[in-house]
Amino acid sequence: MASRRVTRKWEVFAGRNRFWCDGRLMTAPHPGVFLLTLALICGTCALHFAFDCPFLAVRVSAAVPAVGAALFVLTLAALLRTALSDPGIIPRAATAEAAALEAAEAGRPPPRAREVLVRGRPVKLKYCFTCKMFRPPRASHCSLCDNCVDRFDHHCPWVGNCVGKRNYRSFYTFVVSLSFLAVFVFACAVTHLALAARGAGVAAALHASPASALVAAVCFLSVWSVLGLAGFHTYLASTDQTTNEDVGIFRSCSIRFAFSLSSLTTERFRYFFAD
Repeated sequence: MASRRVTRKWEVFAGRNRFWCDGRLMTAPHPGVFLLTLALICGTCALHFAFDCPFLAVRVSAAVPAVGAALFVLTLAALLRTALSDPGIIPRAATAEAAALEAAEAGRPPPRAREVLVRGRPVKLKYCFTCKMFRPPRASHCSLCDNCVDRFDHHCPWVGNCVGKRNYRSFYTFVVSLSFLAVFVFACAVTHLALAARGAGVAAALHASPASALVAAVCFLSVWSVLGLAGFHTYLASTDQTTNEDVGIFRSCSIRFAFSLSSLTTERFRYFFAD
């Protein structure tokens, strides 16, 4: 007798995310920019390993390819982990739960916010009319993926996914490792051109290794934004904030107090965020 096939939760998922490998991997509904990110990183590093590493391994040190490979593997692993994993999606309320909530309000729609106590401080829980639930503090609804995400940071098109509680560490690792990788590859390309230009001139060096010039140009144009992003998220991580909170979309002093890292942090910001 054939066993009955069990319907998996991802098969009846109400959001817009796409699922792959029998629900083990997930992406945003439009992963095109993520594929562009992947192509830029892999293409630039392929030119680096094909043209700069053989030259620098002989002229500088054999450790150059090893360092580049380690940074590339770390960056790629963090990118894939961020892009293909659950960012912290909060399941929507079941039909019975939503009906019970409306019945408790005498048939009227639930209020837009409800106040609860967290660590002795009042915190407002906002009601999501799409997911039919009061979402937890610091959660927010992503309009692109159509899901509520726990500790929502932002929707990043470059990684093709939301960034939230469950994948923020891998996102931060990706941004920081990409910064080191971009600086390293740029330095290697410039060193290659500088050594090749000795005696022959810059024009001859560019003609002999146009791939190095292309790699240097791509890294130079992108490294500033990557370094700025890494610095910004280092600041957010050190102050226990999210991008969503820092830019002012969800700026609530009660949330800051209830989820501060320590009482010292609370006292330090009490003056600046007083009601």
